[in-house]
Amino acid sequence: MGWDGFLLLWCGLWAVVALVGLGRSLAGVTADQRKVRLTGRIVRVTQPRHGGSSKGGIAVVVRYRDPVSGEEVTVTNDGERGETITAAWEGREVGVGYPPGRPHAYRFSNAPEQPGRGLGRPALALFLLCAGLVALAAVRWGWPWALIGVAGPWAVAGIVQLPRAVREKAARLGKLAVLEAVPGRVVAVLRDVSVDEDGHTSTTLTPVLSFTTRGGTAVTAYCPTDLPGQAGAYGMELTVHHDPSDPAVFTLDASTGRRSVERGVRYHVLMIVVLVATTVVGAVLL
Repeated sequence: MGWDGFLLLWCGLWAVVALVGLGRSLAGVTADQRKVRLTGRIVRVTQPRHGGSSKGGIAVVVRYRDPVSGEEVTVTNDGERGETITAAWEGREVGVGYPPGRPHAYRFSNAPEQPGRGLGRPALALFLLCAGLVALAAVRWGWPWALIGVAGPWAVAGIVQLPRAVREKAARLGKLAVLEAVPGRVVAVLRDVSVDEDGHTSTTLTPVLSFTTRGGTAVTAYCPTDLPGQAGAYGMELTVHHDPSDPAVFTLDASTGRRSVERGVRYHVLMIVVLVATTVVGAVLL
């Protein structure tokens, strides 16, 4: 079998997978659609131990109401329990989900989840199908078709997503403009040691912050940025700028946050320019 036959088989296989996945989604029988999604509330937060591990996130106790019996259920995030909770306070709402009939297999998310459509795998299959079609076009008609086939769709997708990126930028800048500054303290520095395949050891340090909002909410959270001299940061006093409506959104430097948002949109525009230019080059070379 030559390259043409292999690529045709590849495209046919992923086309079938994409169609089956889309059909299952339309029928509402995907695992994502059948998943039970509930809203839980943190009722207890355990402060991490100084020098301990950051794996598993901040230890919390969560309570939610069983949709069948109506009784309250109390669970913890011990072990592999979905998303890592890196910011916690009593009363915070988190998502709790599990497969139908298997409440013991629950997983957490940092926010209550919206019902899904189960289109993740079909989208991946469609991407692999498109990659196969691009490769097939390049083999049959020349490599410039690969430039057009790869850069063209991504350029269109980037242009379509640009207005959304601009709106998100405006929303994030609006939130950064109303951040509240409160005193915080490093209450622990977590240490994780890993060894790679060559036997080299590396150490990751994760400072843990504690701060109280103006509304009286006591928050424990992993520091999102590196601190100067963080190995000895235990007990350090600092200023935390947080979103009044969501203390999980915070920064130690509001100006850095604003520059990061601006860079994100500029990077988006630059990628569109590069992709459009690549598409034009491919068209010229045909």
